[in-house]
Amino acid sequence: MTDEKLIALTFDDGPNLSATPLVLDKLEKHGIVGSFFIIADSVTAESAEQMKRAHAMGCEICNHSKTHSYMDKLSAEEIRSEIEYTSDLIEKTVGYRPRFFRPPYIAVNQTLFDNVGLPFICGKGCNDWELDVPADYREKTVLAQSEDGDIVLLHDMENNFNTVEALDGIIDGLKERGFRFVTVSELFEKKGVEPVCDGTPVIYSNVLSPYRPSF
Repeated sequence: MTDEKLIALTFDDGPNLSATPLVLDKLEKHGIVGSFFIIADSVTAESAEQMKRAHAMGCEICNHSKTHSYMDKLSAEEIRSEIEYTSDLIEKTVGYRPRFFRPPYIAVNQTLFDNVGLPFICGKGCNDWELDVPADYREKTVLAQSEDGDIVLLHDMENNFNTVEALDGIIDGLKERGFRFVTVSELFEKKGVEPVCDGTPVIYSNVLSPYRPSF
């Protein structure tokens, strides 16, 4: 386990041709990596190129479901279908199956934990799924709450330009505080944590202090 201050930037709800390439531009500009939790139904022939670009940059592609439904309302069979479809698409596009899952709306129940077959990721957010939240609020919120081992929850959803605008300040501010940016997989590995994936209800926003929901 390393004592180095590590953090993982993650982005939900892509890929698309508006915000995703701009997010990748920012990561490339700063020489860092992120993790992208994709919705399979958002993947087109054109937006798949953004997944390939992210992969070529060293970023990680993860599973955020096929349809972005409230999956706690789905049957076990429907859950498995959503996960398998998305994981198959990721493997077809970038050559590997995803290691992590973020539940849409962070809506979970025991049926999900029993059927997804991947560790569950949440993350510390800044309400950036609301398009009118200003860029400076997003930046200040992320910087104020970030700790070693954190997963930062951001969105590269369609037209989410305020998050793109906030990224320079977020990245520079975290670098000034001594953080190094890694993928979610690297965060677990370098902190010496084996993510729980056995049906036990565990969700990670920080790899060192997981949340255990009760139903």
